[in-house]
Amino acid sequence: SLVCSPSSQAREVLNLTAVTEFTFEGFSVLGWQHRLILFVVFLVLYLLTLASNAIILTVIRLNRQLHTPMYFFLSVLSISETCYTVAIIPCMLSSLLSPQRAISIPHCATQLFFYLAFGINNCFLLTAMGYDRYAAICNPLRYSVVMGKRTCLQLASGSWSIGLSTAIIQVSSVFSLPFCDANVISHFFCDIRPLMQLACADTTIKELVTLLISLCVLVLPMVLIFISYVLIVSTILKIPSARGRKKAFATCASHLTVVVVHYGCASVIYLKPKSHNSLKDRLISVTYTVITPLLNPVVYSLRNKDIKDALLRALGKNPLS
Repeated sequence: SLVCSPSSQAREVLNLTAVTEFTFEGFSVLGWQHRLILFVVFLVLYLLTLASNAIILTVIRLNRQLHTPMYFFLSVLSISETCYTVAIIPCMLSSLLSPQRAISIPHCATQLFFYLAFGINNCFLLTAMGYDRYAAICNPLRYSVVMGKRTCLQLASGSWSIGLSTAIIQVSSVFSLPFCDANVISHFFCDIRPLMQLACADTTIKELVTLLISLCVLVLPMVLIFISYVLIVSTILKIPSARGRKKAFATCASHLTVVVVHYGCASVIYLKPKSHNSLKDRLISVTYTVITPLLNPVVYSLRNKDIKDALLRALGKNPLS
């Protein structure tokens, strides 16, 4: 009788060992001294991010003059950015001190979930802030009606909902893949592309879905913000006085600066062709995981007169002196 024996390819699949944990490659290609320098730099930036966001939240909370839609969204963004950095940076700091650091699959899935949820939430919060600036400049007489408390809560909760739902879809998609033998993540945290590269199955469809989601999450908000600023600029140019135009532009400068850096760095990583997650890619990732969260409160603190005046009053100084 004929006995059906498994093919060589089938035997190879059967012999693969299921992965129970991953290991970060991180910055292990760098020497110990370079990693130590990066650890100190990133730790300082992390502490500054936590401190500056805490200051922003405290100042806005204690100053009733800042209880406006613009600063409501800034408060929500500060909370989101803080959670975003807590999900990523402590793990990155640990991997700098101990290369080839292991992480369990459930822990990796949890990190990816919070990273995506808060990151996507930030994208749509910045879009809501752009709409707020549009309403303030293009419809100043109806601003209090257009951007009422209910509208602000709906925009903020909508951002959170999109972030959470998209994160659930992406994490479920990635961790439904089989992981066998290869377990070294070419990154310093659990991200979608590096994880898919470790899967021992065809990921073409899932990569296409990820690209489509990335387009929706990045391109759609960018288009909405661009439209908002086209309308804002056209309105500002109609203001007769140079001082009035300057003041109007100043209210948008902080938001626009953060938007350019945030979407610029994220687009380079998630909208470019498939790569092998080189050290260069990881350094670009540092920009939007470490530097951008610090940039938000710093930019809003340095370029926003209301925040600076509130800080001076909190320190017992006269803003006019």
